[in-house]
Amino acid sequence: MEGLLYGAAYYDEYMPYERMEEDLRLMKAAGMNTIRIAESTWSTWEPREGEFDFSKLHHMLREAKKAGIRVIVGTPTYAIPPWMVRVVPDILADTHTGRCLYGHRQNMDLLHPKYRYYCERMIRKLLEVTSTYDNVIGYQLDNETKPYDTCSSYAQEAFVQYLKEKFESLEEVNQEFGLSYWSNEVWDWKDFPDVRGSINGSLSAEYKRFLRKVVTDFHAWQRSIVEEYRRENQFITHNFDYEWRNYSHGMQPEVDQYEDGKNFTVIGADLYHPSEDELTGAEIAFGGSLMYSLKRENYLILETQAQGQFGWTPYPGQLLLCAYSHLAQGANSVMYWHWHSIHNAMESYWKGVLSHDLTPGRIYEEAACLGKELARIGESLVNLKKSYGVAILVSHESLVGLDEFPLDAMEEEHPLNYNDILRWIYDGFYDLNVECTFVDATLEKGEDLSDYALVVIPALYSVTEEMIGKLRKYVEGGGHLFSTFRSFMADDCLKIFHDPLPHGMTDVFGLTYDEFTKPSKEGIPKVSHYLELLRATTGSTIASYEHPFWKDYAMVVENHYGMGETTYLGAYVEEEVLHNLLRRVCEQAGISLPKLKPQV
Repeated sequence: MEGLLYGAAYYDEYMPYERMEEDLRLMKAAGMNTIRIAESTWSTWEPREGEFDFSKLHHMLREAKKAGIRVIVGTPTYAIPPWMVRVVPDILADTHTGRCLYGHRQNMDLLHPKYRYYCERMIRKLLEVTSTYDNVIGYQLDNETKPYDTCSSYAQEAFVQYLKEKFESLEEVNQEFGLSYWSNEVWDWKDFPDVRGSINGSLSAEYKRFLRKVVTDFHAWQRSIVEEYRRENQFITHNFDYEWRNYSHGMQPEVDQYEDGKNFTVIGADLYHPSEDELTGAEIAFGGSLMYSLKRENYLILETQAQGQFGWTPYPGQLLLCAYSHLAQGANSVMYWHWHSIHNAMESYWKGVLSHDLTPGRIYEEAACLGKELARIGESLVNLKKSYGVAILVSHESLVGLDEFPLDAMEEEHPLNYNDILRWIYDGFYDLNVECTFVDATLEKGEDLSDYALVVIPALYSVTEEMIGKLRKYVEGGGHLFSTFRSFMADDCLKIFHDPLPHGMTDVFGLTYDEFTKPSKEGIPKVSHYLELLRATTGSTIASYEHPFWKDYAMVVENHYGMGETTYLGAYVEEEVLHNLLRRVCEQAGISLPKLKPQV
């Protein structure tokens, strides 16, 4: 990037009256230089099958060019027009709960051949129209793409083909997934059952892995089309999102963003966070660290909130605070969702830089203040490079593994999942003002763990022998490894290991265990949800359970192995206990704790 991108999503199609010239004037006055358009408006560009009308798009691009505003164009493939469903009813996805109804976005089958046909036709028409404008700086492929739980005949046929290519035989499939249980073995590919009926967690997890690949392949297919039209100086991006809890919370379970990220020249994301009294900065830091880690390069914030529901309206000063927080994580843009507040439909109260009266107010004035500051110092903030001493290993296989085999399965209201544990660990470091990056547990990018003084493993439920070998080598070479509970329990297909736990690492951690439970009604001080009854072997017990029956078991064990050290935490503990333990492992790993703590 030659400079920071600052702006908003802009939808002239949604406006109650014509005001584009005024909007662009206000953007320029606020120091904004970029708009993002087109990804939600297929029915505008193709109102009837095969009938295209890009007059509004031409108008936007011409007026933006005249105003000196750069444009990111999105392919509108994530929201299909109603005529398509009339023509091809089964273009809507068949899911675990039945066929989707029309109305919502992201309701179609990515593998339906007619959907692909219509997509390609629209993408080519769109690129033909936009490629001649020199103010179009990049293309966004689709938006927040996921597989939408498609279980259609197209998806299930593709899944069977995927299994045929991955495994040598049905016998191997039966063995790897343990299909002998309840007579689920398949001895003829023609008999392969509908995945929606599966009671086998390993097979269900494999289908989810296949669906993540569907997303990666879909973007690769779109990029191959865009590459025929784009100029060398135009980027290709995507708007990645996160697990959603009324804001961006954790890793996106439905997309392998490390693998999918290879499809794009620059990573893009939408990142929403609590505001007002709930603003901590942790969501911005977590989301930014994750996006930066996909390529170890700067990324784009294509969406973040300006104001609106969910307690998102910022206190005075918070808009600037959050923008600089994004930039500090390595973002090369701050773009709001969206410029204007929509006057009807689903997202009416997400609100934009302008409220529903479309006149500049407090939010606009603060955005303009930011624009003036960025015009003055923005060149110093673009392409900031990050270095980290702490790496957190993340694993989609483990994320799905803890969904299929929950660690507190009887807890119906708030079961503890992988992202809970991941954020518990990350936020603990954040509270100590220790920056962390993320490393994909496959290590496919060839990353060297020895680059990090401390490697952290939150609930690495699923692990390969190759990964175990790399972790052992890391510790032997002098690294410090910190692991939580529920790690090293199952292989890549979620088959539970049949040797002492933690599998392949008992000597490295200096402990073993074969029992785990949850605190009883009487409870255990400072422990909740889950605990393992650890028995130290060569390791040293640092903390035990305050419990009349579990007091002889370890909760935290430290061990020296090779030239390195390990720490294993066997329970989900309160924040104070976690902070104390993180301080200890940072000190042992030679990571100095900053005296300053995050302030809001």
